[in-house]
Amino acid sequence: MIRLPFRRAGRAGHSSRPRRAALLAAGLLAALLIAGPVIAWSALGHKLVGALAQRHLDPAARAEVARLLAGEPDPTLAGVATWADTLRDSDPDRFKQTSRWHYVNLSSDSCRYAPERDCKDGQCVIGAIAAQRAILADRTQPDAARRDALKFLVHFVGDVHQPLHANARNDQGGNKYQVSLRTDIEPEAYARDRYIGGVMGTNLHSVWDYYVLAERGLDLAQYADRLDREPWPPVMDASAATPAAWASESCALTELRQLYPKQNGQETHKLDQGYSEKHRALAEQRIRIAAYRLATLLNQTLGQAQ
Repeated sequence: MIRLPFRRAGRAGHSSRPRRAALLAAGLLAALLIAGPVIAWSALGHKLVGALAQRHLDPAARAEVARLLAGEPDPTLAGVATWADTLRDSDPDRFKQTSRWHYVNLSSDSCRYAPERDCKDGQCVIGAIAAQRAILADRTQPDAARRDALKFLVHFVGDVHQPLHANARNDQGGNKYQVSLRTDIEPEAYARDRYIGGVMGTNLHSVWDYYVLAERGLDLAQYADRLDREPWPPVMDASAATPAAWASESCALTELRQLYPKQNGQETHKLDQGYSEKHRALAEQRIRIAAYRLATLLNQTLGQAQ
């Protein structure tokens, strides 16, 4: 059984660049207006998962990650965390081929995963994690293939921990659940005619991608520092858990924590700022759990635990 101590490790391997991070988040947020259910957490959430996981790699895994990512503009897990989404612009054909790898639609109210029903031919986030991990673990594979597998894994482990990427609502992970959100945050990426009188017209998936995590005044490194200082939540033993279990866990949260908002016992499509504040702690917990599991997975695949 592998235990991953969340010690106070070294800082993320990059300097803080608030303006650059804001531009990256804004660009990804713009894509949400036309995207299907394949973007989770926006750039900020994915980068937080990568930054936190990197702090808790064992020496062997850290060295292999550094070697594989040496040619990247930002050779860190945070730096490659959004690559699977940016294929939309850089390689549209490949993005189309991999778009189903970002989520799983569970077809049962019980949130139980049935591969033959929910992930035919491995075409879902659960199948993708297994397939990309196998490529990464195979040292006979070309470095280019293993590098891409690593980048996919960083992203997909983040995706499967976003509750709306594994639900049983048949609404494209909340993309079809239209809401109006009262907020004082006005991202420039949104068309101005969608923001009227302090009310944003959007959908539930986008609320979870950006607004629930929105926290002003902290850049990526500072936000990661804050999350790393907090007590780590209890999770299933990562060496025994599987991506399928993670997906079922995410799915169950959509109902247990009322991600679909209710008013007087009935679901509502009108949200106020209290919705984001209510669910921010859950979103941050999911990011920390995703980072824990990603670090453990990489330590088991590349590190001393292999």
